[in-house]
Amino acid sequence: MNISAQRDAVRPKARGTERSLARRAELISIGRKLFADTSYDALSMDDIARQAHVAKGLIYYYFQSKRGYYLAIIQDSVADLVTFAASGIELPQVDRVHRTIDSYLRYAEHNQAAYRTIVSGGVGFDAEVHGIRDGVREAIVATIAEGAYGRTDIAPLARMGLLSWVCSVEGAALDWIDRPDPHLSRDVMRELLVRTLGGVFRAVEELDAGYPAPKEARRED
Repeated sequence: MNISAQRDAVRPKARGTERSLARRAELISIGRKLFADTSYDALSMDDIARQAHVAKGLIYYYFQSKRGYYLAIIQDSVADLVTFAASGIELPQVDRVHRTIDSYLRYAEHNQAAYRTIVSGGVGFDAEVHGIRDGVREAIVATIAEGAYGRTDIAPLARMGLLSWVCSVEGAALDWIDRPDPHLSRDVMRELLVRTLGGVFRAVEELDAGYPAPKEARRED
């Protein structure tokens, strides 16, 4: 699956008239602001309708339920993350990696409640939230692979190396937003994650010479 297809899988296409799609998009935009730093359980539908200045029935009309509304908000916000991470192909390889990691950290920092939901799997075991999370993982792996190896259809060993790095980034970013520290700015976190990615590239090359580490990830002898 290419990056564009992965982005579409994260944000399913809505159906309806142009006017109804615009209204739905407006409600999602409002919801993204409401849920940016507020957990799913902290807002009732009455709270949401009041703060959004709309009738509660309108939200039910477009999203069927509070959960449906929340999932649509998460899908929309992470699709923006995936789109941004996958762009910038004209940039030098190292700059694109920095940009991708920085955008990921920015998302976690500015959408903390949604990020916690995605990484933890939602309310209980939520298969749809897991699906969103898996889509983001695959999109980030594809973005890094394309930058490092010039293609997204990489061998299982190389994919597993990049996937293990993405999973470690999830845990590190979660701890970073939960325990903010002035010594761990976003710039410091980005540099740390870039360097650990370099270690993954070198490990992959040692195990499979067909996937040489980018020159920026190589250690000077």
